[in-house]
Amino acid sequence: MVYAITSAPRPQASARELLAWSRGHWGIESHHWIRDVVFGEDGCRVKTGKAPQVLAALRNAAVSFLRLSGLSEITKNLRRNAVQVDRLLTNLGIMDL
Repeated sequence: MVYAITSAPRPQASARELLAWSRGHWGIESHHWIRDVVFGEDGCRVKTGKAPQVLAALRNAAVSFLRLSGLSEITKNLRRNAVQVDRLLTNLGIMDL
């Protein structure tokens, strides 16, 4: 069971819309979990200049690339690509084997 509190008026927040909002929120949370746990983003010591934004963009690009490639097990595939960099670069069209 899930409970939620909202200040949205009833005409604006039907049951269907509340469900969509809730599902949308948890979709974002799964993305944050990947960034926090798999990439260790919260523990990253890079905190100055543009570097944090650049690293966040690279992390987002990696996750997006895997999802657009049709892969559902993001964590497993990120770890596999981390140890097979030559394969990853070939899949990205950056390098030929």
